[in-house]
Amino acid sequence: MGFLDILFGRTKPVAPDLDQLFALPSAAITLEAAAGFTPTGTGAVCFATVEGGAFAETNREVQALLDADTDRTGPPVELQRDDYGYSWLVSRRTPEQLTALVNDLHAVNSAMEVNGFGPQLLCSTACFEDGRGRRLALVYLYKRGTFYPFAPLAEQGERRDNPLELQIKAVLADDLRIEQDLGRWFPIWGAPGL
Repeated sequence: MGFLDILFGRTKPVAPDLDQLFALPSAAITLEAAAGFTPTGTGAVCFATVEGGAFAETNREVQALLDADTDRTGPPVELQRDDYGYSWLVSRRTPEQLTALVNDLHAVNSAMEVNGFGPQLLCSTACFEDGRGRRLALVYLYKRGTFYPFAPLAEQGERRDNPLELQIKAVLADDLRIEQDLGRWFPIWGAPGL
């Protein structure tokens, strides 16, 4: 960063750090102990929709890579599109397989990045649920290298549980690199697993 960048308040963009995803299993222990949320076994990688042969080949590569895992039932990852035009590569595991789910998310992100689709990557999610049926996603922002909690209110349209999100932020402050700019805590309505 140069002198003029400092003078004009420009900042250098944060480089993606996919290894931050590996902090999720230990954060899940804290989340369960402090707030009663446990993994659901669903996670996903969201990206701007991509078409064409290069993406089809990357998708096949990801499927083959994850298909080698014999602990899985069903397809390795499933491609879904949401109502907002974004694509999701969804992985489903048993709730006890959070580490394997994190490995899936890392592998999908890495394959897309290596094949030139890094600029299209938006976020990754790992979903959780408590005993009262409340859903929560820990969202990893690819371009920021940070996490934030997203808690939609069930059956109340597009409304979120802001007090719960702030509670989870405080609970996980020592476990995950939490996004401090609340303006970047984007709602991910209709995300798989929520």
